[in-house]
Amino acid sequence: MAEVAIVASAFGAQAIWRDGHAAWSRPARRAGAQAFEVRRELMHDADAQPDALRALGTALAGEGLWRVWSTPDALYDENGALDEAALRTAVAAGRALGARFVKLQLGGFAGDAHAARLAALLEALRARTGDTGEAGDGPRVVVENGQLEQGGKLGQFTGLFNALRAGGAPGVIGMTFDIGNWQWPGEPPLLAAAALAPFVEYIHCKAVVGEGARRFAAAPHDDDALCRAALALLPTHVPRGIEFPFDPARVDRDAAHYVEWLAAA
Repeated sequence: MAEVAIVASAFGAQAIWRDGHAAWSRPARRAGAQAFEVRRELMHDADAQPDALRALGTALAGEGLWRVWSTPDALYDENGALDEAALRTAVAAGRALGARFVKLQLGGFAGDAHAARLAALLEALRARTGDTGEAGDGPRVVVENGQLEQGGKLGQFTGLFNALRAGGAPGVIGMTFDIGNWQWPGEPPLLAAAALAPFVEYIHCKAVVGEGARRFAAAPHDDDALCRAALALLPTHVPRGIEFPFDPARVDRDAAHYVEWLAAA
């Protein structure tokens, strides 16, 4: 059985904005989830400050949930340069939250992974001391395939991991594989799963409805062929995240059902 995270947005963006992330930790745990993904884009600036993140991390840990810090910021800027400021900010936030993973978008990676600099920067960030004065490994950095052409093409991800290996930094970062997101830029999810499985450390699961720009995340049916086929190709030991909206009329029932379904799918 895989560990399951509930992404905050599954409870509804407006609900998170209204109540804050911590208010939904108990429903997540009650549903049987092991983790909770905190979304920077659903936070006021004051809630993303270190003290507030530490308090949120404590609240989530109190419910027995490990944490994912998710930011819409990208690892590479639109010109293909490594965005060191975005990475530093993301890792610092993840450390304050006590996150297991820090998830960024890939962005404009275009062939040069800056492998040596990326590895050195991540090593320096991991070596920083936390509040206790002790050095720790810190959160694991992963990049996610997004819904835009930039940062959402299979060739960018195979290129990234090949470049990191060639640059002597294999495994310096991992991947969040979003099954549904590949459909926005028109990439075949199963081809991507087969190609990228060795690098995947966290999975986002959702179905997609609609066409073109009018696509939306949706709950998969229990017999959803695409999700099941993708999960069969991806590592079975990595955590899986619910990133589709629950029905507001039956949030608790939906959450419990899909946690159980995704853990066993």
